[in-house]
Amino acid sequence: MAIIARDEARHITACLDSLNGLATEVVVLVDNRTSDTTASLCAAHGARVFIEPWRGFPAQRNRALDLCHYPWVLFIDADERVEPDLASEIRALLSATPLAVGYWIPRHNRFFGQTLRGGGWYPDRQLRLLRRDVARYDEARLIHEFADLHGELATLRGHFTHENIETLNEFWDKQTSYALAQARTMALEGRRVRLRNFFGAPAREFVRRYIQLGGWRDGALGLFLCGALAWFELVAYAFLLHIQVKK
Repeated sequence: MAIIARDEARHITACLDSLNGLATEVVVLVDNRTSDTTASLCAAHGARVFIEPWRGFPAQRNRALDLCHYPWVLFIDADERVEPDLASEIRALLSATPLAVGYWIPRHNRFFGQTLRGGGWYPDRQLRLLRRDVARYDEARLIHEFADLHGELATLRGHFTHENIETLNEFWDKQTSYALAQARTMALEGRRVRLRNFFGAPAREFVRRYIQLGGWRDGALGLFLCGALAWFELVAYAFLLHIQVKK
């Protein structure tokens, strides 16, 4: 198992507890900017803890792959939990001979205590169970990173639970960070801002999430979240414009 963490004392114990009976080893890369007790809590649970400088999510995941000893690695975030059915499924899978080299795992996303059904937040499959020798992350991708794998992929039935957002400030800070990373990624790809981006991108995002992906199913919270993510599409292009002007 591998965890990338920074200031996660609030969540890390429940995450580690969900791995009991499943993990042969747990490797935790703790961002060296961490100011809470994340590292000591992980060490107390028997994890191998490495205090590392921040390189970006893809590079941190590659570093974790290098530090793990066993052929299979399950990446889990500190605010995620392995549900019992997923733990049983992984144990059964790895006790046999897996046919695939990577497995997608669906997530139950919780925002403000509510488990979401639409808007793209379910099933929200994540490619997290990986055969270490064939997995690598593209370090130029600064947001929503995923592993490049050479071989067959499959999907598990069990779930993670993702305690995604608990406060409005947390939501706003996280989405602002994502918007900046998205802008930097677009800049690296050579994309340029056009006036229509400030209107078209938010409109498309709202229609996609609220109507096409069923965000309406989550009531008032779904409406708020879809509207907010549409707004952050505009913010991402504003950041990209700022990057262009600086250049």
